[in-house]
Amino acid sequence: MKREWKMLRWLLATVCVVAVAVRVEAKEPFRYPEARYGQGELRYINQVPVLFVEGTPEEIGTQVAELGLKPSRQLLNYPKDVLHHFSAGFSWKLFVLAGKRLERNFPDDYKRELDAIVQAGVDRERLVTANTMFDVVKLIACSSMIVQPDRSATGKPIFGRNLDFPTAGYLQEYSIVLACRPKGKYAFVSVGFPGLVGCLSGINEKGLCLAVHEVLEAGDGSKKYDPEGTPYAMNYRRILEECATVEEAEKLLRSLKRTTRNNLAVCDRSGGAVFELTPQRVVVRKPADGLCPCTNHFCTRELAPEKVSNRVYTCDRLDCLVKNGNHHKKLGLDAIKKMLHEVNGGDMTLQTMIFEPADMKLHVALGSCPSSALPLRKLDVVELLSYRPMQSDSTPSSPRVPESGR
Repeated sequence: MKREWKMLRWLLATVCVVAVAVRVEAKEPFRYPEARYGQGELRYINQVPVLFVEGTPEEIGTQVAELGLKPSRQLLNYPKDVLHHFSAGFSWKLFVLAGKRLERNFPDDYKRELDAIVQAGVDRERLVTANTMFDVVKLIACSSMIVQPDRSATGKPIFGRNLDFPTAGYLQEYSIVLACRPKGKYAFVSVGFPGLVGCLSGINEKGLCLAVHEVLEAGDGSKKYDPEGTPYAMNYRRILEECATVEEAEKLLRSLKRTTRNNLAVCDRSGGAVFELTPQRVVVRKPADGLCPCTNHFCTRELAPEKVSNRVYTCDRLDCLVKNGNHHKKLGLDAIKKMLHEVNGGDMTLQTMIFEPADMKLHVALGSCPSSALPLRKLDVVELLSYRPMQSDSTPSSPRVPESGR
């Protein structure tokens, strides 16, 4: 009996150890595997996952699928998971239908890129829905601050940004930096997720950077949603691929068909502004006293509603940014990071970044929420966009590490 009792205790202890090990393993965060495929490569630079892709739309799509999406297949469950998170799983088919309709408006190059991702073995319905559901339902609640040269501690523009988004418990683990060299267009670096054909935050080879903020209300009675428009993230990628200045971005924006209401914060090497956008209008909001804060409501006379509702604390966050900005004669990276952390959205803040467009630097914090509490990792945009894999194969290897990773 004594021997049996000892054996039972041993078995129970073993089960407990295994159970603990399983729980620890289950909590282990996702990590992208380093690998190469064709002219593409995924590797870590200064502890940040960077996906390098280049070429034609078909080549870029295949590289994204093989290096980014296939290792992170849970990402394709996200659109359904986030609907279930808000007890709206019943509406999935409506989003699928809306996505199919918007797919007809995709620019040709982006449609070819998406087709290549599908041909590599990715489910089309979920991929299209993931690229269009932002336009159909408002999910993003972001904050940013553009600092003009006269208010900057560096004497050059600085542009900080939080991306706030429901994570369904895991989206934050799949954030990635994409360094993209599309054939015949400006190269750019974006912060997002594999399979997102458009761009939510990014900077191009000319130093033009941007970040989107969704908006719920408009004072001019404009449409909330136009199914004849182009998905906004794709429009914003076009800006990075075709424009070098804020003025060029404005001109292109006015020519594009837009699906919904947004604030688009844009900054180049000399300074920035916020474009307040509806399907019908583009209104430019310029900096005041050298600062241009932005959250999720319109502020211009043309588009601001008579009374702004404080949904997702948009007014509180803007007031906080203005108040903290006015406390500094000059703002540097540390002050801006602190400001972004003070307006973080807790477990919704999954990406924090600061652009220095004149110096072509990107400081980024990814991995857990709130990302604003994490250390910023510095990346050299010029090095990222000039980097080439040493080999062109699909096997992992260890080529030269760019300077910013040393």
